[in-house]
Amino acid sequence: MRFEGAPALHRHDALAGRLYCPDKMVRMSNVTPVVIAVLVAELVPAAAFGFAAERVARAVGRWPLAVGVALPAVLVVPYVVVAATHHMFRWQWFALYAALPVVMAWLLARAAVADPEQRGNWRDAVILLALGLAVDLRWLDAAWPAGLRGLNNLLLVDAGLYGFLAIRRLSGTGFDFHLHWSDWKTGLRELVFFAPAVLLLGLVLGFLHPHANVPAVGRSALTWVGIFVFVAVPEELFFRAWVQNLLERRVGRRAALLIASVLFGLSHFNKRSAHFNWRYVLLATIAGVFYGRAWREQRRVPASALTHTCVDWLWSWWF
Repeated sequence: MRFEGAPALHRHDALAGRLYCPDKMVRMSNVTPVVIAVLVAELVPAAAFGFAAERVARAVGRWPLAVGVALPAVLVVPYVVVAATHHMFRWQWFALYAALPVVMAWLLARAAVADPEQRGNWRDAVILLALGLAVDLRWLDAAWPAGLRGLNNLLLVDAGLYGFLAIRRLSGTGFDFHLHWSDWKTGLRELVFFAPAVLLLGLVLGFLHPHANVPAVGRSALTWVGIFVFVAVPEELFFRAWVQNLLERRVGRRAALLIASVLFGLSHFNKRSAHFNWRYVLLATIAGVFYGRAWREQRRVPASALTHTCVDWLWSWWF
């Protein structure tokens, strides 16, 4: 699954006429005050969990279960606002976006009861598979105006965060926006380890094509932040905090790292090609190993997101 835009090793178009969003970037021509308001509103839940996950989870835990399960239905509001202002509202999509977060919360509530040890339950797998396929195969794109599919992916991130962190109370995710020095140390260390291998292999495979494209400092910094917030954090949340985290409890650290990395690589099978792009899959799988290593060092999403961001950022300018 990719909350996309650029998984590892995908060339971004930076901010030249576009604004980063998960998956595709939002075209600046589509960035209206309404869209900006919706984007900010969708970032609020992620920020709440990133800065105060325990407090949010405790607050939700004090509500009646029915209320806690039904609450994420409010995530339909971003769709309603965007679809209505673009004259493409459909009741079918309204029903899906109102029901999907609720079904996810209900399944995860059941998983919490059935699997208190948090070793992973079939309900976890069903939700992760559905989220992954929905994003990678773009099942829900038709609900959104052209260039705004990133808002859909943020909505799915919010639904997943609420379900896994507030309802399921999944431990060990490391979804925490309080950056530590160790996050930078670990993230940059894995970047240094990863770079020589991917450069050599990428050049040999003809996948990398170096070119000079040195950006202005301000634009470069803004691009880095955009990749971190809208690309790296959502992808690392999915593949490391949820997938690798749950797999470790079943198959151990090494196997979980390998499986999560292969899944990360396979999520790139149709990128930059109309056919199975095996070069992309191979390089992304290798990247996933280093991202997974960064995450599992102290089980922190910021560490792996920093490695991921730097890889994508360097790729966007020089390859």
